Amino acid sequence: MDNLLNEQGKEMDSVTANVIRAAIPAVAGDLRLSLNAFTFFKDNEYFNKIVDGYTLFGTQLNPQLVYYPSKDLRLEAGVFIWKDFGNPQLQQVRPTYRATWTKDKHQFTLGNIRANLSHGYIEPMFNFERVILNPLEEGLQYRYLGNKLFVDVWVDWQRQQYRYSNYQEEIAGGLSSSYTLTQPENAIQVALPFQFTAIHHGGQIDTLNKPLQTLFNEAVGIEARMLLGSRQRALRFNGYVLGFQDNSPTQGQNPFKYGNGLYLNTTLETRYADVMLSYWQGSRFIAPLGGDLYQSASRTVSNPEFLDRQRKLLLVRLLRDFRISDAAALTVRVEPLYDFNAKLLDFSFGVYLNFRQEWLLGNVGKRVRVGQ
Repeated sequence: MDNLLNEQGKEMDSVTANVIRAAIPAVAGDLRLSLNAFTFFKDNEYFNKIVDGYTLFGTQLNPQLVYYPSKDLRLEAGVFIWKDFGNPQLQQVRPTYRATWTKDKHQFTLGNIRANLSHGYIEPMFNFERVILNPLEEGLQYRYLGNKLFVDVWVDWQRQQYRYSNYQEEIAGGLSSSYTLTQPENAIQVALPFQFTAIHHGGQIDTLNKPLQTLFNEAVGIEARMLLGSRQRALRFNGYVLGFQDNSPTQGQNPFKYGNGLYLNTTLETRYADVMLSYWQGSRFIAPLGGDLYQSASRTVSNPEFLDRQRKLLLVRLLRDFRISDAAALTVRVEPLYDFNAKLLDFSFGVYLNFRQEWLLGNVGKRVRVGQ
């Protein structure tokens, strides 16, 4: 299942959900050239004390060579380039490598795992902006791609520690899953999602006298989608209960040890745009990988000590995908929100252009060296 439908739950819209690479059946020995190009503009007009207002504007490129030693094993190697507009320097230049073995409905990945939106997390659990700010994840991943059951288990090795390092090692991981209760032909589709994330900062070979840190988040919910007369109109509901636990041996590193949240979404899908209404209520909720807006502890530059122990938000999302071709799509998001505690109206606006395509260069599996 390599169709690059990278969407972070239905409530996250799909920056790439309408970008479908033309299916080329894999043949042992195939050599391909792939190009992923992502241009982004996100303007956060936020004036609250939890999350800063700022603008993300730039482009990211990832050309790769793809080789199939067998039809079930896919090897990818290339370079990732990130350029922010308004900055003459490159933000990142990094090599990329991924080995993916697919056997029936099972998929194993080593190297640059399928990251960010591909996991399918809700935004309080996994920040949408990570697709821009943390585009690469490196580690191990197992996915089960069944007709009714989807499971994604992953580990992202974020920072490697060496002897006498003056920093801690950093590891993130989790599980994202969904089980569909209904049949595909039913007008109403119902699914039960479960999601879990964990982060760990520690190590035993650094020179720091800094305590270990281990934080957990989980979410369980129900998702329902009902067709409204045609395939182009539908009503969708998603509801989740979330949790937070600080399981660090040394307490006091975070303002809260436990927390919880309630996340409710109703979406009207039409041929013109999707309109989504979301409500968030978080009590002492912290999610290191989650969206900034949903935190009870400030992530701002100017108010780093501010706490909103009982956070309440109402969000409206207007989402529109413009399919340009089989390989390209333009996504527009307008997201006003109201902070009940601060009595403040903020908004964000985003435009995303995603291009993903592969070209078959030839089959090198049967070629041999001269003289053999």
